Amino acid sequence: MSGIRVGLVDDQALVRTGFRLVLSAEPGIEVVGEAADGAQAIELVRTVSPDVLLMDVRMPDMDGIEATAAIARRPGAPHILVLTTFDLDEYAFAAIRAGASGFLLKDVRPDELVAAIRTVHAGEAALSPRVTRRMLELFADRLPAPQPHGGAARDARGAAGADAGGASVIAALTPREREILVAIGEGLNNTELAERFFLSESTVKTHVGRLLQKLDARDRVRLVIIAYEHGLLPADAGGSASGTPATGD
Repeated sequence: MSGIRVGLVDDQALVRTGFRLVLSAEPGIEVVGEAADGAQAIELVRTVSPDVLLMDVRMPDMDGIEATAAIARRPGAPHILVLTTFDLDEYAFAAIRAGASGFLLKDVRPDELVAAIRTVHAGEAALSPRVTRRMLELFADRLPAPQPHGGAARDARGAAGADAGGASVIAALTPREREILVAIGEGLNNTELAERFFLSESTVKTHVGRLLQKLDARDRVRLVIIAYEHGLLPADAGGSASGTPATGD
């Protein structure tokens, strides 16, 4: 089984060196390249095709948000983990909307870094849906207003993946799929979904997989954003959000 190919993007060489030292000691993970800004990151993806990209946000010339959006549009794009100095940084949120699969603090512990890389490589999000809901609440005044009754927030669909057929795709969901989408938006993980709807976890995973496919969403973070943008979440849905990042479910 081949290892996970990781690219490092940060304008500080010392930060890149630190991450490289941690990851080089981890079996099954290989650092295949480094970049010091967004433009170099795009070139890195083009030339070495990493599986996972650790992406800094605040860089000179082309920042991580612009680079993430450009890379996420590429066929076979790597999973992108945003690196940020501050928890719930608005720039990290913008990068997630641009196509990143989650974010990490730069002072992340080595075991958490490795776990997050393995998580996004497996197709999950290295960010708890509850954290995503909290981010949506914090920055709601900077987002397009959610549209009631399944209406689409058209000017934000591209970044969040919500343009997968617009409101017609939401309307095409089965009642159960719609219920599960709302519950994911509220922050429930697979075990909690199974308990709420009296389903097995394997059945829940099947429903989640169908939602990802129907809504053309790369991960659960995108499902939360889509639910928000289509006005499916009640105003207090994220009120009990813990604000604690997690990897996977």
